[in-house]
Amino acid sequence: MTGVGPFLEARGIVKRFGPLLANDVATFAVYPGEVVALLGENGAGKSTLCKILVGYYRADAGEIRVAGAPVAITSPREARRLGIGMVFQNFSLIPALTVWENAALFVADLPWVIRPAALIRRMRRDAERLHLRVDPRLPVGRLAVGDQQKVEILKQLLGGARVLILDEPTKVLAPQEADGLFRTLTALRNDGYGIIFISHKLHEAIACADRISVMRQGRIVATLRANEASEATLLGLMFVDASASSKTPAARPPGEMVLELERIATPPEVGRAVLHDLSLGLRAGEILGVAGVAGNGQRELADVILGLRRPSNGVKRLWGENATHWSAARIRERGVASIPDDPLALAVVPVLTVRDNLVLGSGRTYWAGLGFDWERLTAAMDRCVVQLGFPPLAYNAPAAVLSGGNLQRLVLTRELSRGPKLIVALYPTRGLDARGAESLRGLLGEARAAGAAVLLVSEDLDELFAMSNRLIVLRAGRVAGSFLPATFRVEAVGSCMVGAADAA
Repeated sequence: MTGVGPFLEARGIVKRFGPLLANDVATFAVYPGEVVALLGENGAGKSTLCKILVGYYRADAGEIRVAGAPVAITSPREARRLGIGMVFQNFSLIPALTVWENAALFVADLPWVIRPAALIRRMRRDAERLHLRVDPRLPVGRLAVGDQQKVEILKQLLGGARVLILDEPTKVLAPQEADGLFRTLTALRNDGYGIIFISHKLHEAIACADRISVMRQGRIVATLRANEASEATLLGLMFVDASASSKTPAARPPGEMVLELERIATPPEVGRAVLHDLSLGLRAGEILGVAGVAGNGQRELADVILGLRRPSNGVKRLWGENATHWSAARIRERGVASIPDDPLALAVVPVLTVRDNLVLGSGRTYWAGLGFDWERLTAAMDRCVVQLGFPPLAYNAPAAVLSGGNLQRLVLTRELSRGPKLIVALYPTRGLDARGAESLRGLLGEARAAGAAVLLVSEDLDELFAMSNRLIVLRAGRVAGSFLPATFRVEAVGSCMVGAADAA
């Protein structure tokens, strides 16, 4: 970036939450016309730094400069005024409103009486730059996830952003949609925008970034050019011991039928996908991968298997027994484990301690007389933590204070310590850093090798290809395609995900 100063620069940023040092950043900068990838394990301080840059947090010390001038960013509104915007993983769109109406709610300089035609004309140039080729009068709820994400970026551009912070932007995208996002980033970079790209996917960072900054324990430990980086180099910078990654054990021939779904359908319900005529089988000692764009029935499929949702039609069998109307408690007692995608909402009680949450759903396993054998519970959980390669658990901490990644670790420890015979894993590596994700994949592989059946729902096709014995694609609540390892190709599976082609 010779001859051009940074548009946004942070110097000496320090942020503490009580005794926890979340950030101690000597310097971080993004220049006009570049993409900076920000990498680091869970708890490394990436989100804290970015929330300071957009005014959600105030730094305890340090200085932020915009175009060389010191500024005080006291709120997201102030950050927006200075040309800094952030697109979060969870979109803030109103599905019933149109594209232009969602944009109008965000843009601050519109007149009291809005003329849709004038705003749409103003939107057109930025929409073309983003390759957003949809009718602005179309309700956002009818757009594909990739186009919804572009509407979020469009809002930021209309609001005057010159620096965009994208938080895990490819998490909910099909491969074709992710390719579209990278084309959009290239166009924005060519137009002089600065982009901060937060991701756990190292190959994405290397492919789309100009520079890569790596955070560890709240500090930026290295910044290097992407064309000089490798995944091995980045892992070595992110972790003190990058050799801790687990390898997936070899699969063995599948055994008895564990799970059978025969023509399953679910009743309509507001805000939920409907399953239609869905059939599948899963045997002991195999992993069945489930791919699909988010919202196509993945969660509903998991809920049916776990007994959290009753089908309106069809039959569910577990180990050959009709389990269509079994309760969730009975299903768990038979050896079924659940790893949900939203631990805080679906798997833990925030006001309870970590230790209390670990005993939930364990039945009589840790009973001792009229109470619990806490010593035996702690020993079992410690063993599982070591197997997973996770940091030690803070047993007395309330679950509510844990980060998303540590909440996922809590749930994984509890569920996998029981030696389950069937594991329903819904986006299990979401929120985990590279080492934690690799450790989890290794443990799922070990469970398969020990004879467990695993239903693995993931948005990461590389993960599904590496782990699965077979793969199905869900689209609109139906099985749109089925694949064997010999046919695992991004183009074929991705096309099936977005409806460009069906596979048999």
